[in-house]
Amino acid sequence: MTGTPLAPAFVRGRTVHDDGPEFGAGSTAFRAPDAHRLLPGLVCPGPTSMRDIHELPTADIIDFLDEVGQRLHPDDNPHLREALAKLVGCSGLTEPVLRSTYAQLAGLFARETTLDLAENTIGIRYLDGWAEWGSARVRAFGARTVHVIAGNNPIIAAITLVRNALTRGDAVVKLPANDPFTAVALARTMAEVDPAHPLVRHLAVAYWRGGDERFESELYRPAHVEKLVAWGGFAAVRHLTRYQQPGLELVTLDPKLSATVIGPEAFTDDDARHETAALAAADVGLLNQDACFNARVVYVCTGTDTAGIDRAVRWGELLHEQIQALPPAVSTAGTRFDPALRREIAALRTSPAFFRVFGGTEDEGAVLVSLSDEPVDFHASLSGRVANVVPIDHPERALDAMNAYTQTVGVWPESLKRTLRDLAPHAGAQRLVSLGFATHFRSDTPQDGIEPMRRLVKWVVDETYDPHRIHPFAQLAPAVEAVPR
Repeated sequence: MTGTPLAPAFVRGRTVHDDGPEFGAGSTAFRAPDAHRLLPGLVCPGPTSMRDIHELPTADIIDFLDEVGQRLHPDDNPHLREALAKLVGCSGLTEPVLRSTYAQLAGLFARETTLDLAENTIGIRYLDGWAEWGSARVRAFGARTVHVIAGNNPIIAAITLVRNALTRGDAVVKLPANDPFTAVALARTMAEVDPAHPLVRHLAVAYWRGGDERFESELYRPAHVEKLVAWGGFAAVRHLTRYQQPGLELVTLDPKLSATVIGPEAFTDDDARHETAALAAADVGLLNQDACFNARVVYVCTGTDTAGIDRAVRWGELLHEQIQALPPAVSTAGTRFDPALRREIAALRTSPAFFRVFGGTEDEGAVLVSLSDEPVDFHASLSGRVANVVPIDHPERALDAMNAYTQTVGVWPESLKRTLRDLAPHAGAQRLVSLGFATHFRSDTPQDGIEPMRRLVKWVVDETYDPHRIHPFAQLAPAVEAVPR
C-alpha cells in the first residue's frame, strides 16, 4: 500500500477496492484493481441474460434515474465527495471548476432531461415495443457495449451512464486516466438506490491501461461485445480500430476543434465590441478550454487593411481582459500549462510585425492576434485559455479553415449564423451555436455529426406479409399471382 489514491472498480453491483497496479506518475498517479482479474465479471454472461433489462419500461428507467439524480448533490453524496477530493490531483480542471461541474451532474439524471433524451433521440415507442411501419414493425434493442470515455470533463461519465440506461445496454465503462473516479461514484450511487436493479446488474466500470493487448483482445470480441463506443484523442481512437471486425461496431466521438466567426456588426460601436468580447470569452475560457467545443481560433470580420488590423488588435486586448474576468467557478488559470505552447507564445513576442500577444506571461491564458488573415501554425494545440484572433474581410473566409475536425462554430450575430448554417456543413462544421453558448451542452441533439443514441441500439425489424395477397416472387416478377388458398 502507498499514499497513492485508489480508483475502485464497480462490477455489476459490487464495488471492488482491491489494491492493484499504479498508473501515471507524480501528482497524477493512482492505483486501480487489476483489470485482468476482473475480466470474467466484466464480460456480459451472454445476450439472453439481457432479457431483464429489455423488459424495463422507459417510464421505470426514467423514475430510477431521477431518484439517482436526487442523490447526486456533491455536499450530500459521500461517493462524489471522495471522487472529487481525489480528482483534483489528476484532472486538468482546477478545483473550483470541478466543483461547478459536479453540481451539474444531478440535472443530467432529472426526469425532464431523460424523458426528452429518450423521446427526441430515439422515440419511446421504439424503446418500449414494436412500432408499426406499414407492413413492418421496428424496435430498438440494447446492445452489449464497451464505452471508452474521455476524462476532460466529469459530465462525460454521467452522459455515458444515462445514455446506456435509456438504451437498455449492458455496459463496460473504461475509466480515463485523467478521471478514474467520477463514473464509479455515479455507479455506486445507482447501487445504493437499488442494488438489484437491472441497470445496476448490467453495469461495470474499471480502469485498464489503454493498449493492453492481452486484456483488450479478450474483451473486445464479438462474443462479448457488440458495440465499442470511443471518446478521445486521435491516437486512442486509431488504436481501437484494430479490434473492429464483423459483429463489433466501432462508434467514435472523434477528437474535435472548434472556432468562432464574428461579423462586422461587432465592430461598429463600443457596446457591440464589449458584448462580443464577453461572449467570446465564455466560449474560450469556460471549463478552462479543456473541451472539444471550446473556441480556439476566433475569426473577426474587421477587415485586413491597416484600420481593420487595428480593430482586431484592440478587440483582442478586450477579449483577454474578459477571459481574465471570468468567475473562478467556471474558469481559472490551469494547474498544468503546456510547455511547448508556452515556448510558441514566447516566440510570437519576437515577431511584432506579424503577431500581437496579450497575456501569457504567467500561464494565465493569452490572446494571440494575427496581423494577417492566417491563424498561427500551432492553432490546433491551443489550450489553457489561449485564443488566436484572426482578422478577415468576409465571413466566408473562415470556411476555408474548417474541416472534418471542426465540431462547434460560435457565431455572432444570429443573422450571420443563419447564413453560415447552410455553408459551414459543407466545409465540415457539425454544430453552429450563438456566440457565448459553445459549452452549453444538450444531450438530446446530435453530437459530432452523428446521433449517438441511435447508434447505441440495435434496430430490429419484423416484417409481415400475407402469401394469399402477395407472392414471394412479386418483387422479381410483378405479374405473378399470389399463392392460392
